[in-house]
Amino acid sequence: MPLPTSDQREQLLANGRQSGRDHVPVVKFFNPVGIGTWLATELDADQDTCFGLADIGFPELGSFSLQELAALELPFGMHIERDVFFTGEFPISAYAEAAHETGSITAAIRILSNAARAQHGEGT
Repeated sequence: MPLPTSDQREQLLANGRQSGRDHVPVVKFFNPVGIGTWLATELDADQDTCFGLADIGFPELGSFSLQELAALELPFGMHIERDVFFTGEFPISAYAEAAHETGSITAAIRILSNAARAQHGEGT
């Protein structure tokens, strides 16, 4: 499975052309057998360099390589995967703040998803 879908790649590239904005994450990648979670918001014109939030033990904003993620050889023949169920609902700054407070992107996503559900539930 390709890391980003073609639609996600196009959105990442479009966001990359508007660099400097607080974009909503387009895609989440994760290590299915260990630590490692990445939320990507932008893709450079080089088609490899993503910007987003990475957590390989400590969450931080920065750049990472799609080629390097795809080339990682994990135990049991596994590879980095795309979370097909992830939908970004907040700007990357909200995920970064929550990840720094909780210590992980996974915990931040859970907290923000619960907050979004609570907001949507209040309107019904």
